[in-house]
Amino acid sequence: MSPSILLTRPGAVAATGPDDGVAAHYGHPVTEQRALERGIGVVDLPLVAVTVTGPDRLTWLNTLSSQVITDLVPGGSTELLLLDPNGRIEHAAAVLDDGESAWLITERQAAEPLAAFLDSMRFMLRVEVAQQPDTAVLGTSAAGPDLRGLAPEGSRPALTWTDPWPDTAPGSTRYGHPDADHPGTQWRARLTLVQRDHLTEVVTAAEAAGARLAGAWAWEAMRVSAWRPRLAREVDERTIPHELDWLRTAVHLEKGCYRGQETIARVFNMGRPPRRLVLLHLDGSEHVTPEPGEEVHSGERVVGRVTSVVRHHELGPVALAMVKRNLAADAPLTVAGIAAAQEIVVSPDGMGTGRPEPSQGPALRRRTL
Repeated sequence: MSPSILLTRPGAVAATGPDDGVAAHYGHPVTEQRALERGIGVVDLPLVAVTVTGPDRLTWLNTLSSQVITDLVPGGSTELLLLDPNGRIEHAAAVLDDGESAWLITERQAAEPLAAFLDSMRFMLRVEVAQQPDTAVLGTSAAGPDLRGLAPEGSRPALTWTDPWPDTAPGSTRYGHPDADHPGTQWRARLTLVQRDHLTEVVTAAEAAGARLAGAWAWEAMRVSAWRPRLAREVDERTIPHELDWLRTAVHLEKGCYRGQETIARVFNMGRPPRRLVLLHLDGSEHVTPEPGEEVHSGERVVGRVTSVVRHHELGPVALAMVKRNLAADAPLTVAGIAAAQEIVVSPDGMGTGRPEPSQGPALRRRTL
């Protein structure tokens, strides 16, 4: 996919890595971050859409994914995970339905593999899978500007997805803080799908109404401070949802069989996830930050790796990292020689809320959440 037209804006600096193709910032990364926090920021995101169209779309997606999709109403928002047979995350997507098609919003690099997997699973069902390269994704705060009415007359109606994070949905569980105490409640995301040909016009209209264009760095700072996992950053070939506290919004524990469900149930009922997500507060006096992928050390021992690194306008340099579950919460840590202190995201005890009583056994359908 070609780079975004908004990279031609004055001051635009191109992002790299999974954000390639959009702007990291437009010359004022801290101001842009504050604009997002205030609810006036608009971000051109490195996300794309895959559609599933046809009368069987919701029931079919329901059989494949970790989430209950059958009761998704037009305009409603949810998210799903597609797992491998061992319960490891292969795909993640924000999902909304317009009454005719289910729109799956995912990472740019993941769209083609996602579409290929879905297409391979169609069999005789009445569904059609298609990538939507003509659709751009704009991000705002959920309390920010509504972009749906800004598209030019005659263009396709814009669709909006509201992030459920960090609410623990009915039928789900959490491995970290209660919803009311979770930092994700302080900033929630909204994604709006617009025709790529009209991207400039929509953003210009938003700016005329008081919005400010912001880059991917600002978006990532908000995401990391909300402890929000991202497929392109926090997920590797071993990741199971429990390690990221992703059961909150993406997994329904009482739905029927799907690939990877046995691992979801077994770890929830009887086991503990082998790793856990933490937020690392990095020593800001070094004036440098580690790169994603750097090892986390406790003394001479490697205890994890960094997945996302940002400079937050209030928290300073912070990172998300996956560490061993049994790492002590007060263990002194370093990343690339930089001192780090961990803030617990996923509880070290590895226990989800709403666990069944021992007499109930492991059956998922008998669990009271």
